[in-house]
Amino acid sequence: MIRYFFFLLMIFSCGSSQETEVSEFVDQPVNIDTKKNLQDDVVFISQIIDGSLVQREVLIEAPDFVDVTKNYPVVIAFHGRNTLNDTWINKLNRYTSRGDFIGVYPQGYLKTWNSGGNEPSTANDIEFIDSVIVELGKYKNLDMERMYGIGTSNGSSMINKLAIETSYFKAVSPIVSQLSRSNLPNQNTNPVAVLQINGSADTTIPINGGPKLGYVFLDALESATTWAEAFSCDNFIINKIGDDDIYIFKNCDDSKEVHYLRIEDGEHNLHWGNPNLFDIVWGFLMRF
Repeated sequence: MIRYFFFLLMIFSCGSSQETEVSEFVDQPVNIDTKKNLQDDVVFISQIIDGSLVQREVLIEAPDFVDVTKNYPVVIAFHGRNTLNDTWINKLNRYTSRGDFIGVYPQGYLKTWNSGGNEPSTANDIEFIDSVIVELGKYKNLDMERMYGIGTSNGSSMINKLAIETSYFKAVSPIVSQLSRSNLPNQNTNPVAVLQINGSADTTIPINGGPKLGYVFLDALESATTWAEAFSCDNFIINKIGDDDIYIFKNCDDSKEVHYLRIEDGEHNLHWGNPNLFDIVWGFLMRF
């Protein structure tokens, strides 16, 4: 049974967090005896947005039974536009309940992520995730060196932005969105493993890219190639998963890989009601 315990964390900070290193937050000394036991939880993080104090919810999903002799990987999952963070519970509960990883589901302000398009949110979401990482450091039995990110749609744009501008994640999976021309990896981007998933019949964020939702998206294969070139990967090979093609770029910097899964006839909601998709996603993330 999901158990939620409420408490309030007041965090006031300002400025951007370009190239934020995980160690800046998690390596600060915390007495292990004062850390909180790992359990299902709800955290509220305070942030000033447009001059107003806003409480932003973060759901934490722990295993049904916590093994206190081990540390669990962390998956931070970002919802799509006009969606709530609790939609991740049903999608990922079978992984969190059996202890594959701890699920962390932050809520976007005004149900969106401020990742560079025409979202209504003006929140500094890099700053917000910085604060989430600080809070996670207060729990026992988390492996902060094995942190992964999943995003869908607008949440994918946020995952891409975080992967480009921070060093939090060992691997990420942006689903039904690709890179945009205003948010590309650069010489300061640390290598990260990427599993990008797109549907060939997506009309919300077309697989061929172009202007949509305030972004100018790359073609999906061009997006994967851009990640691969940034990390000096080999040229791709193509494998099959059923009727779908997966483009695999190997031998990237820091032993990373970039994969692009093209789902034939997949639409923008391809991640809904498709549990096998997250088997593929977690199977990829856990390798890094």
